Amino acid sequence: MCGIHGIYRFDGLSVEPRMLSSMGDRIRHRGPDDEGSHVDGPCGIGMRRLSIIDLAGGHQPLSNADGTLWLVCNGEIYNFRELRSELQGKGYRFKTGSDSEVLLHLYDAEGDDFVLRLNGMFDFALWDARRRRLLIGRDRLGVKPLYVLQDWQRLAFASEAKALLALPGVSAELNREVVADYLHLGYVAAPGCIFKGIRKLPPATLLAVEDGEVREWRYWRLPEEIVSDLSESQWIERVQVQLDESVRMQMVSDVPIGAFLSGGVDSSAVVGLMARHSEQPIRTYAIGFSGGEAEALYNELPYARQVAKLFATNHREIVVQPDVVALLPKLLWHMDEPLSDTAFITTYLVSAFAREDVKVILSGVGGDELFGGYRRYLGGHYARRYRRWPGWLRRMASYAARRLPTDRHSGLLNNLRLAKGFMASAEMSSDERYRSYLQVLSRRHVSALLLEESAAGPSDSLARAFAAAGNEDELNRMFAVDAETQLPDDLLLLTDKMSMAVSLECRVPLLDHQLVELAAAMPAAIKVRDGRLKHLLKASLADLLPDEILNRKKRGFGTPMGAWLKRELAPLLKRLLAADVVQARGLFNQAVVNRLIADHQANRIDGTDILLAMMNLEIWSRIFLDRRDPADVAEELKSYVA
Repeated sequence: MCGIHGIYRFDGLSVEPRMLSSMGDRIRHRGPDDEGSHVDGPCGIGMRRLSIIDLAGGHQPLSNADGTLWLVCNGEIYNFRELRSELQGKGYRFKTGSDSEVLLHLYDAEGDDFVLRLNGMFDFALWDARRRRLLIGRDRLGVKPLYVLQDWQRLAFASEAKALLALPGVSAELNREVVADYLHLGYVAAPGCIFKGIRKLPPATLLAVEDGEVREWRYWRLPEEIVSDLSESQWIERVQVQLDESVRMQMVSDVPIGAFLSGGVDSSAVVGLMARHSEQPIRTYAIGFSGGEAEALYNELPYARQVAKLFATNHREIVVQPDVVALLPKLLWHMDEPLSDTAFITTYLVSAFAREDVKVILSGVGGDELFGGYRRYLGGHYARRYRRWPGWLRRMASYAARRLPTDRHSGLLNNLRLAKGFMASAEMSSDERYRSYLQVLSRRHVSALLLEESAAGPSDSLARAFAAAGNEDELNRMFAVDAETQLPDDLLLLTDKMSMAVSLECRVPLLDHQLVELAAAMPAAIKVRDGRLKHLLKASLADLLPDEILNRKKRGFGTPMGAWLKRELAPLLKRLLAADVVQARGLFNQAVVNRLIADHQANRIDGTDILLAMMNLEIWSRIFLDRRDPADVAEELKSYVA
């Protein structure tokens, strides 16, 4: 696990080693244990290493025997032992015990298709000196991020965008073409990036530079074919086998390992399966919030304790009242990009807590997307029932719903929020209805919020994802869209950035690509049955987890930010979105900003996500556009709430 970076010069001049060093310094937190680089004329590659496997011998860059292939790799290859044995049988000699070294020899043996043999989370850069060719790529699901900068002079890449800002002639500028998409979704989807001139390499993508020409292509997509000739019991057996194998494979490590434990189905399943494959108690980590009703909605500690007791884990938990004002600038610097998902705060706090003991952590991220765990997946189910109502009754219900109060941080008002959202979307097409569930702010309201048409931009990542989904089944179509958008560019991005901020490697066994392909082939009716989310997954775990865990009410892994914005963070919100600040940035219509704040305070809307999206964009701007130190920005923000 590490951070990688590199440069390819189109002008043929040699890469300066100090440029690689400057890039590596920006991402030292990703790899505090070691660093290395290799320069061969116009190409230079580098890394910062967090030592996980072959602690003594896994220094990078790695090379083959004659020094014609050089590699830096970020991540883990879980099937490296099997690949290593196969390659040794073909005569390849290994210098180290590192999992990454298999990439060198596998590329030599099979060419670019070698990535299809890898089971893991990774991004890499491989320099083929024989062909004078640079090859970079990302894993299938996009667990590990990779940013690219390309101009007339060079192509540069890095695990984090901030490393690219260390290059001469590169300055942080806002990419106005993605602002609308950001406000619409609460994150910037690949290949977009909030920095002008920088883009994200999409998941499952390779990019090659050879003879000054750049070629980029997708090497894997989510399978579309549904297998309909298997019984439920056969699906259960297949899922059980693959789940167990995925967890077992991802427990490989030469350093202490643990697991995040919320007490939900996904994290509990990971912990239970880890316990099967460990002779020692599994270390588990949980987080809760102290406070009133809003905080209690995010406190899952009793469930986590129940699971920890069941599997006799070495369990630790932390109850926090986070200093959000001090945290936000620091975390947004680590994120590189603003976002509205409050899970990045929670993920950072629990990662820092776990890092006191371990260097590797397993997470249950991905289970909801694979097996149908979100309430939004039931939209079609309830819409079909709703349309059976008489027209006059639907009109009355719709009229009443528009006037309902909403607040996701109150039990009652959250139910009203969900009802209001459903009524507003019930008459839409399935794609537009699903868009309404995913969006932070509708495209129409985004247009009203933005001052300039240029900021509205041509980007519509959801439209691209729906066009590529190609699946007529409504539910599996939703899963395919999630796999292209929210999963890699929101959940996985924040998981990577917030765990690596404290030099912690986070693995996601539920996103093993073989398990993902298995879930993609599963008929929707067996994933979600009669309104029961995760039906098949829960059936597969019935012998592992108790009923009270399998069927408990789902809660989000975030913070009660909406409540805080009405209470202790209200002065911060008003100051960051004050008229003088908004006018100076030149992005937003102040009247619309004021209305969104007022509507949130009065419970007319739940504006948590859009208000945080705008706040975080302003904080991000102060750090990157105004070139201010995050600690300095934090001190200023503290003065607003003093």
